[in-house]
Amino acid sequence: MKKHCFALLACLLGGCTAFAGCTAQEPELTTVRLNEVVHSIFYAPQYVAMELGYFEDEGLNIITDVGQGADKSMTALLSGSADIALLGTEAGIYVYQEGKTDGAVPFAQLTQRAGNFLLGRQEDPDFQWSDLAGHSLIGGRSGGMPQMILEYILKQNGLDPDTDLEMITNLSFTSTSSAFAAGEGDYTVEFEPVATTLEEQGKGYIVASLGEGSGYVPYTVYMTTPEYLNAHPDVIQGFTNAIYKAQLWMQDHSAAEIAAVCQPYFEENTVETLTTIIERYQAQDTWTKTPVFSREGFDLIQDIMRESGELTMEVPYDGFVQTSFAEKAVAEISPAS
Repeated sequence: MKKHCFALLACLLGGCTAFAGCTAQEPELTTVRLNEVVHSIFYAPQYVAMELGYFEDEGLNIITDVGQGADKSMTALLSGSADIALLGTEAGIYVYQEGKTDGAVPFAQLTQRAGNFLLGRQEDPDFQWSDLAGHSLIGGRSGGMPQMILEYILKQNGLDPDTDLEMITNLSFTSTSSAFAAGEGDYTVEFEPVATTLEEQGKGYIVASLGEGSGYVPYTVYMTTPEYLNAHPDVIQGFTNAIYKAQLWMQDHSAAEIAAVCQPYFEENTVETLTTIIERYQAQDTWTKTPVFSREGFDLIQDIMRESGELTMEVPYDGFVQTSFAEKAVAEISPAS
């Protein structure tokens, strides 16, 4: 009510001759084109920030597109068809290794665990990773983070991915679940909400978490180009602020409350299904508490890439990761806000 009174007073002082049509002008929002590697509840803080208006509070209008693969999201970023990309850290490391040391800049971390799960054809509460020996497994794209994490876990459990099991890696990201449901493979690795959907349909059962198996890694981060960052530091700061506000909000709310907020972005899933997924992610400490990209996680992700034969050079943390925006957000935004 007080806000409307102030608006009316402003109209009178400004010489408005008619009350009708004299309204406060909304500030213009800056449009940001965001390309997300996949559309998944795994990125819940982002959808919380969108639904609760945290981006608008920072003067931003977010338009999203889905890359369906880190390589495609990186291409969108480098070609200028996206301003910011949410994708795996490895995509930026590949660009750095190609000699483009200023190609893509990670500036905020969103997840700290792998977000995919291993499904088998029967329930198996006593599953051990060694049980995969002699079986067929639908994995991910060679060189992609999901596949490298999977291979890392297998090796940590004494399995050789090339000889101890049949690894199926020739399927597109969007077709793995349908192939498994149709009978291909003894096991498959799937993101949410696909993994839980397969369970609900009785076509697969989650037997293990890759997030728990791999440890803490900067699985998905936000990146931009140096050109965009230098031209729009206020946008990058506002974007990071919004993500941090969502991270704080999620720490104080239940899985059911988070699911209710995110559900408009996943209309094919019920709040109950999303709640189940979020509870699973919360239990394994999936989301970072702040957007600051940790050095420890960066070191581990390079170890994983080295183990997979995909790291051809050591990438320096200080020369690759930009933490100033995340650090400023943490310093200036109160957890109680």
